[in-house]
Amino acid sequence: MDAKTGANIKTGKFVAGGKETSFPIYDGTIGPAVIDIGKFYAETGMFTYDPGYTSTGSCESKITYIDGDEGILLYRGYPIEQLAEHGDFLETCYLLLYGELPTAAQKADFDNRVTHHTMVHEQMSRFYQGFRRDAHPMAVMTGCVGALSAFYHDSTDISDPTQRMIASIRMIAKMPTIAAMAYKYSIGQPFIYPKNDLDYATNFLRMCFAVPCEDYKPLARRPRAECLDLDGQARRLLRCQSLRLHRGRLRVPMGSRAWRRQRGRAEHVARDR
Repeated sequence: MDAKTGANIKTGKFVAGGKETSFPIYDGTIGPAVIDIGKFYAETGMFTYDPGYTSTGSCESKITYIDGDEGILLYRGYPIEQLAEHGDFLETCYLLLYGELPTAAQKADFDNRVTHHTMVHEQMSRFYQGFRRDAHPMAVMTGCVGALSAFYHDSTDISDPTQRMIASIRMIAKMPTIAAMAYKYSIGQPFIYPKNDLDYATNFLRMCFAVPCEDYKPLARRPRAECLDLDGQARRLLRCQSLRLHRGRLRVPMGSRAWRRQRGRAEHVARDR
């Protein structure tokens, strides 16, 4: 929400113990208005109590908007169902990163950059052996994603836009490989390496379900269905990362509880189509 553009700022009053305190109210670009309680503790000596952030906006965002009750999910203002129907996951990634949909040339360049960074360092394969064989694949994947910074020292400065973009491309490219390796480790099968001649979703499915002893042939609709699911998952990653960046007291590894968290209706809009 672009909440702080109004010329005439409204205020809301809070009264407790005979003391009256005013806080600014901003109108969101979309959705309900918000009251800024950033100075609530300093002004009142009290904290707010809102388990689950059911009435709290954790940050100001120009990237995504979600209303689970109404089944609304927007990326940069585009409804998720339109992106799912007319584009693919990498196009959605480009939109989230750059703020606009790519041209054909920009899409081809972005796909090429992602495709040629899907390999992970060979030492990563030995990293998996440190986990119990019956560990949940999501827990394994979370640990391996955290280990990436130990392999790529040239893109860890989040204050540098160039390094942030390099890290973003690497994360998008390597996540399917890391996730597939976590799954393969959990079922005791050998790792399958990515192939640069496959699209993003097909490559991921092949790394998950192919075996060395036979050729893998995905179902015709399966890669498309995987793209729809990935589009919905992008919002979850944004939310988790926003909480980590904007709430200094919170230290929740991104995705660490994703397999147990109940999903809202809006995340299923694309999949249900």
